[in-house]
Amino acid sequence: MSRIRVGIIGASGITGGELIRLLLAHPHAEITFLGGSSSIGATVPQLHPGLREARLPPVEKINDTEIGSRCDVVFLATPAAVSAHLVPELAGTVRVIDLSGAFRIQDPDVHARWYPAVRRDEALARQFVYGVPELIADEIVSADLISVPGCFATAVTLALAPIVGDPALPLDRVLVDGKTGSSGGGISYDKAGAHPYRNGAITPYAPGGHRHAAEVKGFFSTRAETSTIPISMSAYGVSNVRGLLASCYLFPAAPLDGGNLFARYTKFYKSSPFVRIRRLDETSIPVPDPHVLVGSNFCDISVVRDTEGERIVVLAALDNIVKGAAGQAVQMLNISLGLEPGLGLQHNPVVPV
Repeated sequence: MSRIRVGIIGASGITGGELIRLLLAHPHAEITFLGGSSSIGATVPQLHPGLREARLPPVEKINDTEIGSRCDVVFLATPAAVSAHLVPELAGTVRVIDLSGAFRIQDPDVHARWYPAVRRDEALARQFVYGVPELIADEIVSADLISVPGCFATAVTLALAPIVGDPALPLDRVLVDGKTGSSGGGISYDKAGAHPYRNGAITPYAPGGHRHAAEVKGFFSTRAETSTIPISMSAYGVSNVRGLLASCYLFPAAPLDGGNLFARYTKFYKSSPFVRIRRLDETSIPVPDPHVLVGSNFCDISVVRDTEGERIVVLAALDNIVKGAAGQAVQMLNISLGLEPGLGLQHNPVVPV
């Protein structure tokens, strides 16, 4: 097939750099445009030292009128407000894959609550396809506007999907405890993000709610076979650079009888190579652990039954920069073009790191 001409806007950031790394290994992709604002003129090796051998054009000023003639698809690795500004200019000229939160939540009132400073085109928001590719592959095919779920939303959605909507196992509520590394905040940070304060810390930066939980609730509410379930989430920053762990506590509305949970999850994801259902004790260290997923597009999930607490515990771990962002975006690109979903993503985790 002909080469896919790819543009990346927000090329200087952590996610932008990861998109470059992954797409350089993609057999059908050619990076033809790198866009930015504060890093105009900078080369990829200057911005991302790990990509020293990359031979790509320098970062350019974003010119909406030229992008359509130079690219077939554009990734937006930009803040939500920037994506909301750019999408109206790009829609209809190129396929857009947005990694920000600008178009993840379709309900305008819920969006305004969690992104009060992000003004977007609501008509365009309704056109975006949103969700993890393992669950909405048919909707991604040929989609021109794609919104990539947030890192926590990805882990939580994959953790809940085999159970949510099952009438034999109705849920009363779901509690999520999320822990993420410093890369989740990007390269801009406040004092609490500086290494002397972050290293060794467990920082409760969102103990009373997280916007990724709103994404998950919104997604499941649109599924015909599911109903809205109460999900509450607390999030903590830890000293890892990469990786997150979402501990999901599911409280059934009826006496706990979920059958063989491991078999349920294994069957549900049998055709999803990037979702691995694991037993806690199958390796030399308990899994899932984001530390053993660094650099990969895998999401590892373990599920156990807590009969004492009348709950189901589902643990989901992933690399927030890959499966939680750039890797999943490339996976969506592949699906939207009818390619093998794993192209450019066949990287084993780097262990130890």
